[in-house]
Amino acid sequence: MRERIRLFFILSITFFLALPAITVQAKPSKAEIARISRADTKTNKDGLLRVASSNALIVNQNTGEVLFAKDTDALTSIASVTKLMTAMVTLDANLSMDEEIAITNEDVDTVKNSSSKLPVGTVLPRSELLKIALIASDNRAASALGRNYPTGKAGFVNAMNIKALQLDMTRSEFADPTGLNNHNMSTAEDLVKMVKAAYQYPEIREITTTASYEAYVKGHRAPVNFNNTNGLIRKSDWIIGLSKTGFIQEAGRCLVMQAMISGQPMIIVLLKSYGSATRTADANRIRKWIEKTSSISRLNQSKQDS
Repeated sequence: MRERIRLFFILSITFFLALPAITVQAKPSKAEIARISRADTKTNKDGLLRVASSNALIVNQNTGEVLFAKDTDALTSIASVTKLMTAMVTLDANLSMDEEIAITNEDVDTVKNSSSKLPVGTVLPRSELLKIALIASDNRAASALGRNYPTGKAGFVNAMNIKALQLDMTRSEFADPTGLNNHNMSTAEDLVKMVKAAYQYPEIREITTTASYEAYVKGHRAPVNFNNTNGLIRKSDWIIGLSKTGFIQEAGRCLVMQAMISGQPMIIVLLKSYGSATRTADANRIRKWIEKTSSISRLNQSKQDS
């Protein structure tokens, strides 16, 4: 009997030692968020840029030059940044933008229980749903776009993944058109490719840089206002050509943009920011850093020429 107990104990220990290590990525504590927000938030006297976002990439859209990179190949959830792919797949299908689509119970978020200004029963043309999905990052609007694809939502998601492969986004995967599913995954490197592709669509450029939009929805006599989720769009000192934000707990706060800085088109990707204003603060630091380094470069060039 004693030998059997001893054998059982040895086998149990062996079994647990053989189990693969499981890494659980938890949301940082409040203390850790505060530390992240305080750290690496200023350009040092040595001229180096530091950002608080966990993953960041800055690329000159014209030349492809990488100005700054931080954990660019790390795979992470991308939240509503997903909606840029949703918009491209919708536009690629050449569907009637005037077709009226109803918001149904199928479009209600039961994953994150996010709110929406689009009550069930609201009927809007596809063009307005696209605007509301991109400007206000409305999940019901994005869901309805995917659901009303010729082959349904499953076909829509398949088209998203095919599009990703066509764009050489080899480390990206899409599971739904809203970004609420945390299996919408990508890297900063892949998202630069997605932003470059989305920028080729005039509709996406125009919509994502619109500060606000009004639409008539069910239960409201007056039009309902939908504000752009990127507050920088309303800042007159920014020249933004494309923009999309995102947020779920697994992804943190995300921001991708194309913006003119020091006369050059820059693509900025910021992922996994945990402070409420971190991604915006990072974007402002990036702009100031590029402007400063560009001024220094021009001054040095002027000295050489003289």
